[in-house]
Amino acid sequence: MDRNNQLAKKREIAPDSSDATILVNRFGNIYYANEQAQKQFGYSELELQGKSLEELLPEITLLETEEGKVVHQYGHHRNGGVFSIFYRINSFKLAEESYYLIVFHSVKDRSRLKKQQSYPLKELVDLQFALDESTIVAFTDRKGKITYVNEKFCEVSKYSAEELIGKDHRIINSSYHSKDFMENLWTTISSGEVWRGEIKNKAKDGTYYWVDTTIVPFIDEKGKPYKYLAIRKEVTEYKRVVEELKNSVNELIDLKFALDSSSIVAITNQKGTITYVNDQFCSISKYSREELLGQDHRIINSGYHSRDFFRDLWRTITSGRVWKGEIKNRAKDGTYYWVDTTIVPFLNEKGKPYQHLAIRHEVTQRKNAEEELQKMMTRIIDVQEDERKRLSRELHDGIGQNLYSHLITINRLQAEISHPLLDQMQDEATEIIEELRNLSWELRPSVLDDLGLIPAIRSYLVRFSEHHNINVHFDCYLASRLSSNKEITIYRIIQEALTNIRKYAETDEAAVTIRQMEAEIRIVIEDKGKGFNVNEVSRGVGLFSMEERARAAGGSINVYSEENKGTKIILEIPL
Repeated sequence: MDRNNQLAKKREIAPDSSDATILVNRFGNIYYANEQAQKQFGYSELELQGKSLEELLPEITLLETEEGKVVHQYGHHRNGGVFSIFYRINSFKLAEESYYLIVFHSVKDRSRLKKQQSYPLKELVDLQFALDESTIVAFTDRKGKITYVNEKFCEVSKYSAEELIGKDHRIINSSYHSKDFMENLWTTISSGEVWRGEIKNKAKDGTYYWVDTTIVPFIDEKGKPYKYLAIRKEVTEYKRVVEELKNSVNELIDLKFALDSSSIVAITNQKGTITYVNDQFCSISKYSREELLGQDHRIINSGYHSRDFFRDLWRTITSGRVWKGEIKNRAKDGTYYWVDTTIVPFLNEKGKPYQHLAIRHEVTQRKNAEEELQKMMTRIIDVQEDERKRLSRELHDGIGQNLYSHLITINRLQAEISHPLLDQMQDEATEIIEELRNLSWELRPSVLDDLGLIPAIRSYLVRFSEHHNINVHFDCYLASRLSSNKEITIYRIIQEALTNIRKYAETDEAAVTIRQMEAEIRIVIEDKGKGFNVNEVSRGVGLFSMEERARAAGGSINVYSEENKGTKIILEIPL
């Protein structure tokens, strides 16, 4: 709406508002000035907005002037002229902010002004008009009947002005508030006091909306309200957001309680410094909260894991990815404990971690049970292997050797005598020997099929270390069994990689790490041996075989090596 139309509308609303009117904030800066005020002081509307009232009235004291009292002072015109002027001040609050309405009277009869000290401030209509574009405004009479609504009121309530004028505010009552709430509102304003609060209303189409409301009573010469000005700001979205935030906070509180009751929880900043630990963390680590806050997790480092283990952990979370694995820690009293750990990075608006949430569950008993089971299974496997080898040897060396002897005798006889029976005996002996070979092969131990990937690898590494004097450190986390094809691929590649280490690395140390990530299994086989230049050494049969196995399982393999620093093979297979 352009300025001319606005002025026309203002004259239509308040044709008798002929006095100059200025609205200022609590700092004395002009917020609004009507046309008469602009003429009175010689400024345009834009020139007056934001100007200090003291430039127009140097002697004015907003806070010390009695409300409603007519005051005489000298005004300063833009052209430098000074003129006599009478005015009165009324203050009010809008959205918790204080405002002052100054009404200037260009009359010479002071006796009439004295009679108007408590006369209704019709100039508030100017204020109402200034707020029309963004604020819901309504006037009611002393009985609460609506006498005026602005366009914003109609827009939000979905009622036309004709449907609202003459009604009271029960037409938009949502029934949300109690009778006591409404009685308190009416008691406040009917006693001449301003009422402020939030009200839930119902629009014509049945939808609900919230308004932050200020109701100002207009007082007559007897000190009684004769009408009310209601100024509202719609806060429906604000209320919705606040409600959602309350629900979210309650959910977070419930989640925190659940985590604190069942899990070991810690929060660190981006540098790894501990900023929060729960009671479970203190209980298992034997450290107090004061001893842990401000430290990093080296305070509970057991020395069990390699530097590369923690380097991989830190590399994962600093890149914004979740890390999962099992960690062996040491408590304050020197005892060790295992925790199944998930570390979740919290990212800022730039996608960089600003803190990390670590959620842990103690798995010490399970790890101890696995270790005992592994020792037991290793002994059983060794016994089974010995028994199967013995049976295989007996089949081969006993029955097999006898059949070989018979076969040799038959061949000699065939050289001397040609008879169909000898041919039949030769075929039958050869067939029986082949069947015994197959049976002997089937009796060989199959640890991978019987026990699964992890025990099979552990068993293999024990034998490998014992036979070749190479100590292999094994660290593994798998949440569940994999498909047979993937387990065989992992098992065979580890075997081939360790065979290469035995042949070429010239080292007595190696490491195998298996880690289940979010979407893949990552296997790292490495040594600190002599290494080689990957650009100069040709790709032999061993590496080609490993690549083919990885490709067949849908994965990939990469080799990193440096002379005199060692070799690292990284196998990644999708889940």
